Amino acid sequence: MDKKHEVLTSVKDGNLIEKRRQQMIRAAVTLFKQKGFHRTTTREIAKEAGFSIGTLYEYIRTKEDVLYLVCDSIYHEVHERLSKFQPENGTIEDLRNAIHHYYGVIDDMSDEFVVMYQESKSLPKQALEYVLLKELEMVEIFHKIIVGCIQGGELKLTGEQAKLYAHTLVVQGQMWAFRRWALRKEFSIEQFTDLQVQLLLSGMGNAKDII
Repeated sequence: MDKKHEVLTSVKDGNLIEKRRQQMIRAAVTLFKQKGFHRTTTREIAKEAGFSIGTLYEYIRTKEDVLYLVCDSIYHEVHERLSKFQPENGTIEDLRNAIHHYYGVIDDMSDEFVVMYQESKSLPKQALEYVLLKELEMVEIFHKIIVGCIQGGELKLTGEQAKLYAHTLVVQGQMWAFRRWALRKEFSIEQFTDLQVQLLLSGMGNAKDII
């Protein structure tokens, strides 16, 4: 069951809510990276976002709400980009393309990924449970594609291997966010993704499909 953490707002205009919250997310990510979650104040977030503290509280209740919005924005973008892939297709090409799309999200939202993993422990229990659930849903997207490849005869893996590879490719992609300070000196995101795909498919016994 999806334990959605609702961020309450007194504003009725959905487009304005989305606009202001995107401003808050960008401001919060900048400040959380610089100072950490606990040392950043809501007043500083409001100032960085370009509006008053009073306006900020029209869209959120607490600083934890902003952190939740940062985390949720990642999963929304991942689901948006991967929704086009149908697991029942069961093709290596779909798996490869899904990985490229997912790693593209990581490249576009590297700061958000870093903040999420460093600071999500500060979320209240319900919001943290929701974030962890979304993390598992992200893994499940890839698990279903891998299972489709198995059923389509393009991969030969056990059920346990399929689950572990789904977790592995999700985490290996996130390395780009955590290690980009070193990786970007040697690789572009395209090179990084191609090499990761080769490593993953080789480990699955499909090196011949990507050479």
